[in-house]
Amino acid sequence: MEEHKLVYLKSVLGQKIEKVATCVAAVKPLEEKARKCYAEPIALSSDEFVEMMLLDGCFIIQLLLKFKEKDLIDKTDPAFRLDWILNSLQRDLMLFENQLPFFILCKLYETIELPDQESGLIDLALNFFSDLLPGHGTARENGNPQDNIKHLLDLIHRNWSTSKLKPVKEMTRGTGDMALIRCSMELAEAGIKLEKIAQEDIFDIEFENGTLRIPTLAIEERTESFLRNLVAYEQYCGDDQINLVTDYVTFLGCLIKSEKDVTKLSHHGIIDNFVGESEVISEMFNKMIVCIVGPSRNFHYAEIFSRLNIHCDRRMNRWWAKLRRNYCNSPWGIISIIAASLLLLLTLLQTIFSILSWKNQ
Repeated sequence: MEEHKLVYLKSVLGQKIEKVATCVAAVKPLEEKARKCYAEPIALSSDEFVEMMLLDGCFIIQLLLKFKEKDLIDKTDPAFRLDWILNSLQRDLMLFENQLPFFILCKLYETIELPDQESGLIDLALNFFSDLLPGHGTARENGNPQDNIKHLLDLIHRNWSTSKLKPVKEMTRGTGDMALIRCSMELAEAGIKLEKIAQEDIFDIEFENGTLRIPTLAIEERTESFLRNLVAYEQYCGDDQINLVTDYVTFLGCLIKSEKDVTKLSHHGIIDNFVGESEVISEMFNKMIVCIVGPSRNFHYAEIFSRLNIHCDRRMNRWWAKLRRNYCNSPWGIISIIAASLLLLLTLLQTIFSILSWKNQ
């Protein structure tokens, strides 16, 4: 991998030593600030640390450029010859522990002075990760200056379809005594209908008139790593903000307890299963939800959880659901109910006529 980084360094800077020296001079003053971005001390000398920042930074920039500008791709470049290698690089750049300070990337991008390059660094990064993001791509956050972005993972977290969410004050309540919701099979047994909903925002889940509407989530090989790293980042940042991805994973983790739940959600179009086995998806969410300590203080779906639990706790809803499930799921069942109702009505009428005849005698 280090050899490949050197190839990318030479590719983006050319063979000119002065360009390398210029980039080193640009990064060197940022060394102390960059070291403070890491939780653990990095046991590298000053020169080694700057070299690491330069190699990693130029590799990322050139990778983003090649992904955007296909004519820059060398036919011998392994990253673009096989899809699985590019997918692996996407996962690696999303890893929470692999993050490079964004101000280092910005400084290198400014210093390199790429010719005929109109796209900014943020646009290049979002374009690189666009096919990884569930939902309908990214939603650019207005007024988002580069110096406030911590790293690539933070950029993705800020820009992943959150601009159209309802205000938090309309969605949340105290979660101290909030019970988790039932799985999708149990919700169906309580009479709750499951429907997919065409929403640009994948987090926009609705529950109205006994119907739970959820945007479709495509689950593929990279989905678990993507969600895990965003959840890890939110957990690291603390509970003072809206941990939307964590809350979303909590919601799905409650719905999915077994492969039967995955099959049911897939049947209703809520999950697009590109993994294959339903059991793999159920195990994925079961493992992820174990790492989450209950709903957060500002849990985004608190109101929906509350209304779902109230609906499920009503005996009448469970009785009606059982009646529909046992007798109304086939034409013969419906015919049996109609016949039984007519028989009951005729018996009642016969009884009434008998009583009236007896009184008239």
